Amino acid sequence: MKKVVTLAMGNGGIENMELIQKTIQRHLKNEYLTKAEDATPLPPLENPVFTTDSFTISPLFFPGGDIGKLAIAGACNDLAMMGAKPKFLSLSFIIEEGFLLRDLEKIVRSMKKELSINGAWIVTGDTKVVPKGSCDGVYINVSAIGERVIHSSQENIAVGDKLLVSGDIARHGAAIFAGREGIELSNSIESDCKSLWPIVEELIEADIEIKAMRDATRGGVAAVLNEWAMATNTTMEIEEGRFSIDEGVRGICEILGFEPFVLANEGTFVLVVEQKDARKAQEILQKHNPHAAIVGEVRDSYPGRVILESEWGTKRFLDMPTGEILPRIC
Repeated sequence: MKKVVTLAMGNGGIENMELIQKTIQRHLKNEYLTKAEDATPLPPLENPVFTTDSFTISPLFFPGGDIGKLAIAGACNDLAMMGAKPKFLSLSFIIEEGFLLRDLEKIVRSMKKELSINGAWIVTGDTKVVPKGSCDGVYINVSAIGERVIHSSQENIAVGDKLLVSGDIARHGAAIFAGREGIELSNSIESDCKSLWPIVEELIEADIEIKAMRDATRGGVAAVLNEWAMATNTTMEIEEGRFSIDEGVRGICEILGFEPFVLANEGTFVLVVEQKDARKAQEILQKHNPHAAIVGEVRDSYPGRVILESEWGTKRFLDMPTGEILPRIC
């Protein structure tokens, strides 16, 4: 077999079959995928939840992950944030002619590992090969179906609820920027990219009454809180000093002129619980990341706005991010 992807590997013939069987199915095969029909019958699910996402990140391999890990974790995290256990995924590749098969296999192996963490399967998929110059290496689309265990939704948010963050923030955006620009730091920054279902499952098993969750991806924590504030006509009041930010990440933010609240995360989420559950939830989150913290409260002082209290006690609005912050981070 050749060492790079050729146009013939997307022709639907023998070369295409070899690419699928030797590079993709070899790692991802299961009882559903090996049927290799036009569509896959699935068992019935109670309270199914469906999501889709496309991944065009640059660089494809970054400190803390690669596009394969990101694609599976990202799609599964969208389900987990709705209180749904990931079950079945579709996987579509758009691959540039000349892409190294060794790198493609590395990506697929990352997917296999992340699928195992979530207990989910690829059940259908597609590959397309496009001429050199038509895309930047490889693009991936993943759609995912999960089974809802709890009703996590912004609809549940009420005044008096506590806001928590599951770890230090802005790692993914800073790591991608550093990797893309070749910036060398005294302490390398790794993306926080990871699957969140195991943490969510632990919160559920501990009888934490989860009201809402959202992974703080594009737009960071600022986007999540502003969306919630506007959707519920409440005020999200947070304290800057309660957030943990890596020194390297802070340095990247100074270079970019951004504040860390708007930079993307890929394994850090914001959680809303009733006051009675806040400490217990924090303890569980800190088992996975010691920087998890209770960072604020839902109030009604400025409906639809986010208030950020500085470490010196001053307050200001934290607005929804605007403009192009960092392209192709996911």
